[in-house]
Amino acid sequence: MKPRILIVEPYYGGSHKLFLTGLQNTIEADFTLLTLPARKWKNRMQLAAFWCVNEIQKIPLENRNFDTVLCSTFVDVAVLRGMLHSVSGWNQNARIITYFHENQFAYPGQIKDPTIRQFTAINFTTAMASDLCAFNSHYNLESFLNGVRVSLKKSSDIKLTECVTEIRKKSRVLYPGMEYSLIDREYATGKRDISATASVPIILWNHRWEHDKGPEMFFDALYYLQEKNVQFGLVVMGESFANKPECFAEAAVRLQKEIIHFGYAESREEYVENLCRSDLIVSTAKHEFFGISVLEAVRAGCCPLLPDDLSYPELYGSNYLYKRGKLRKSLLDKCVDGIQLKNEQRDNLTDSFDWKNCKKSYENFLI
Repeated sequence: MKPRILIVEPYYGGSHKLFLTGLQNTIEADFTLLTLPARKWKNRMQLAAFWCVNEIQKIPLENRNFDTVLCSTFVDVAVLRGMLHSVSGWNQNARIITYFHENQFAYPGQIKDPTIRQFTAINFTTAMASDLCAFNSHYNLESFLNGVRVSLKKSSDIKLTECVTEIRKKSRVLYPGMEYSLIDREYATGKRDISATASVPIILWNHRWEHDKGPEMFFDALYYLQEKNVQFGLVVMGESFANKPECFAEAAVRLQKEIIHFGYAESREEYVENLCRSDLIVSTAKHEFFGISVLEAVRAGCCPLLPDDLSYPELYGSNYLYKRGKLRKSLLDKCVDGIQLKNEQRDNLTDSFDWKNCKKSYENFLI
């Protein structure tokens, strides 16, 4: 009999949705999903536990005997666990586990947010109330534990130093699995060879159009290439929102001659095609707990050029990293010296994250 797993994801979009789709396609289990659209993250963290209990109570009584509940960090697990005790038919032995795609301790807010301690507190109580925790990188785990440690030092005469040790004992790092089939098919057609052999490198941006991804630094480096009369093509993708940084509108004008694609890819096929036509994937992220968009680009044959901090050093060698504040020179050097990622390098950087290679680790976590 297959294990019964309830997935609770109040922020069902982007990388969270991609992750859960791959998980369900990989693990042999009977999955039930409770989801909400990916918006209003603060509202989700505050209210998702109450919403979840209401949704569970709509499930027929005989079908509430789940073995495992998998939550994201947008669920206040402490509240959820407390409320589930009063739900009829609920399996009180069900494990409640949490996958940390991110943590609020390490998130660089655009402005100082006086409410942020409420959300770091939810992250903390969620970790304490979960039976197991998984983090998508060592950077995510260590920045979270350090944030908890610093926060608890402010607790005056309440000494809770053992909490960090307790969380660490029940935590593990599980890199997110990746589904490469569409990228591999496009890559195999040879379309990459068109750009790889061309004299003009094609530079890629495929991140969210938000301040924490550092788009101003990215476009500044491209303007520097223009000043140096370095020819390049530009592909800009990624999800944008109502309050996107103004630098994108400016770039659409100043980089008009270089632009090959500029805007959200309306289909997965279009997105992958643009990945495979590009040569260099650049990140200027101010925070990154893993970096699925970068890994997708590398699988498509793009050479990575990434900051030498955050999650990147544990995933990529130093030859793919640049020092903060030195992107201009690093990008210029890449474009002048030539950009090429050999098939062996591509495979070495990406194969271990394929879902088929992650399956056993996720079975051990979920079942």
